[in-house]
Amino acid sequence: MARKTSVAARAAGSAGSAKAVPGVGPDYEAPDVLLVRKPEQLKALADELRSRIVVLLRERARSTTELADRLGLPKGTVAHHLKVLERAGLIRVVRTRQVRAVTERYYGRAARLFLYDSPDGSQAEDVRNITATSLRIAAEEILPANYEDPESVGCSGVMRVRLNEDDAKRFSRRLDRLMKEFGAAEDPRGEPYGLAIAMYRRAADA
Repeated sequence: MARKTSVAARAAGSAGSAKAVPGVGPDYEAPDVLLVRKPEQLKALADELRSRIVVLLRERARSTTELADRLGLPKGTVAHHLKVLERAGLIRVVRTRQVRAVTERYYGRAARLFLYDSPDGSQAEDVRNITATSLRIAAEEILPANYEDPESVGCSGVMRVRLNEDDAKRFSRRLDRLMKEFGAAEDPRGEPYGLAIAMYRRAADA
């Protein structure tokens, strides 16, 4: 059975909003969804730093210098990881800017939302690493609950069940639809929210 999950808490935030909107939302155009299943793609995103880079590129294109400043890392380190992601087809140069005698490249994602597919389980470890990193990034973004506001929205939970193959596929399709609906509800005037989804096959004794 194929295993799919979202790349990060905010990755679903712009699914269905492929075109750039001046002044609001992403500042470059990209397809809605990319199915990530090639070994080199899964290995590229299994690295936590590279996962953080693609999250940072969802909202707007950024240069190597901007990413290095945001991550607190040397430009050379960030440039290396950008090359890995670019070779894997996960990011691309969306525009350039001439700074004196240097052409500065701005990178964007190959799609707003990444879905992972490992049908034969050969990349299971990479998918586990990607999922774990995605949830860590989501946890870092979560604001403390506002218990004084009765209308404050937020929910979370973990469930462990046994499913037959047909039900597992059915729930996977429903989660995919939920992510698309969540992204399609993007409202530039609304409050920032994230959605973290991870349906996975677990070890029998977990």
